[in-house]
Amino acid sequence: MRSSVLFTRSARCVRRWGLPGAAAVSALVLAGCGADPAAGGQGDATADGGEITLEHVHGLGVDPADDALYAGTHYGLVRISPDGELTRVADRVQDFMGFTVVGPEHYLAGGHPGAGQDGPGNLGLIESTDGGETWETLSLAGEADFHALDAADGVIYGYSGGRLLVSEDGVEWADRGQMRIADLAADPSDPQRVLATTEAGLVVSEDAGKNFTAVVGAPLLVLLDVAADGGTAAGVAPDGTVFVSTDGGRTWVEGGSVGGAPAALTVEGDEVYVAVEGAVLGSTDGGETFTELYRES
Repeated sequence: MRSSVLFTRSARCVRRWGLPGAAAVSALVLAGCGADPAAGGQGDATADGGEITLEHVHGLGVDPADDALYAGTHYGLVRISPDGELTRVADRVQDFMGFTVVGPEHYLAGGHPGAGQDGPGNLGLIESTDGGETWETLSLAGEADFHALDAADGVIYGYSGGRLLVSEDGVEWADRGQMRIADLAADPSDPQRVLATTEAGLVVSEDAGKNFTAVVGAPLLVLLDVAADGGTAAGVAPDGTVFVSTDGGRTWVEGGSVGGAPAALTVEGDEVYVAVEGAVLGSTDGGETFTELYRES
């Protein structure tokens, strides 16, 4: 196992859709949130590095090195300050798809190169250990287009091409087969336990994705995340209603609302962050109430 791969944290990647209920989850499952590899492999991340926006947020994560919120977007990795100021890390205009913070200045991601960048259309699994300044390819370059990534205590879960992939080192992968999921979340208290959102409802595996069963009584969710403590979890329904759990996603209660279809989610203790169309909202009371951290003008 690579010594640098000490996976403990999570973030989300899901495309935004204006569809109600199960239809929204189904659309997410079928279409995903990436550039079209048939379009020359470069996607359409063609921004010139000037204006920084949060267009097409694919993932959110809090870095414990500076407690700042980071967004993996269609036009680069963006740091969001508490007062809503945006900074593009390394001024790299690249399409970050699945994106997860796994430790201090330590990130995993997938995606597509930006305009003028070399490399295959699908970047596979890439890793940064310097806060996103530089990235190294770990595996599956030219093959995997991760639309969801999460990791816990050395076990990585990735969703690419309609298949669930699992790795213990970021290099060798086990293919768990085809699944129709919108999002997944590993349990930091038990890395063999992973939850996934599907058009039929929330499902859970206790054996690293080999077998799944339905979470009885769970709401229909598009996004979900389990915090580093392994107990606190949050999920967002297609209409923006937030649900919270204190037992790792086994039972849920309704919280507040982010007012629209969610694009990305991350949970850190009582802090819940959700990206919606043109905005990022944050909660400091476990998802009961939300305030805007950033909104496009």
